[in-house]
Amino acid sequence: MSGSDWRPSASAARLAQRAQRLAVAREFFAARAVLEVDTPLVVNAPVSDVHLHAAQVQLEGSAAPLYLHTSPEYAMKRLLAAGSGDIYQICHVVRGFESGRLHNPEFTLIEWYRRGFTLAQLMDEVEALVRALIGARAAAYAGERVSYRQAFQRELGLDPLHASLAQLRAAAQPLGFAAAAQSARDELLELLMGTAVGPRLGRGALTFVHGYPASQAALARLDPQDASTALRFELYCEGIELANGFHELGAAAEQRARFVADNAERQRRGLPVAALDERLLAALAAGLPECCGVALGFDRTLILASGAASIDEVLPFPTARA
Repeated sequence: MSGSDWRPSASAARLAQRAQRLAVAREFFAARAVLEVDTPLVVNAPVSDVHLHAAQVQLEGSAAPLYLHTSPEYAMKRLLAAGSGDIYQICHVVRGFESGRLHNPEFTLIEWYRRGFTLAQLMDEVEALVRALIGARAAAYAGERVSYRQAFQRELGLDPLHASLAQLRAAAQPLGFAAAAQSARDELLELLMGTAVGPRLGRGALTFVHGYPASQAALARLDPQDASTALRFELYCEGIELANGFHELGAAAEQRARFVADNAERQRRGLPVAALDERLLAALAAGLPECCGVALGFDRTLILASGAASIDEVLPFPTARA
């Protein structure tokens, strides 16, 4: 560590752009009567998702371990169940194993929930916000919507919903994934999406990928027209994943079963396992309004807006220099 890196990582112009784009986001939601809320950074229960790694903290005077949230989702759903109405939040989140050109352990999310929206309506709104945040550069991007299945077929010539395990393993092996021969189906699909399909998406477009496999539903409902897929989307632009949205699951028993399955998978992978968030499950049992929700990576959107090469160029102080 050296005192020579005391200056902000982002230039003065990009810091000013960051502040201006935050104002744009707040104006966007104010015009739609969506309420800004503020939920805790320090929480009692981490997420169970195997892809998210919560930082554990020990506060003086607290016997039990606490965690830094990886998303405000659980707390925001408790507000929705309590009658908050449409809400949004702009907040810092912290995730382990996040380091690279597009990753920093601490980053900014814009997360919001809309009652009565369909997933298509939410995609429309996400696109409108992203275009507002990108500004003049938005004119260069078309709008595109493809299914998860179509994306795999287009980029890999592979049907992800019906391909055999052997076919998925064969597709993964050239990517240098040493454990491909022993990996489960979803691990292989996640690898292929993350390294072969996703980076090719959104070239000259804001590309929404929808209809994810039911096994990757997370906190989304399954499609009533096709139970093999979930009502979930992700947004890509220039190969960068920007957003993840759900038609939110409101069934407490089903969500509990998914959390239990997540913990079993975490245990299989040798990841930390923690107690379930019973307050969230109680809120779902009390009644979550029919709604759709999404989390948008603000810093990654700034990369597109500014033409930056990496996330470090749009952050005031990346974690390595914090």
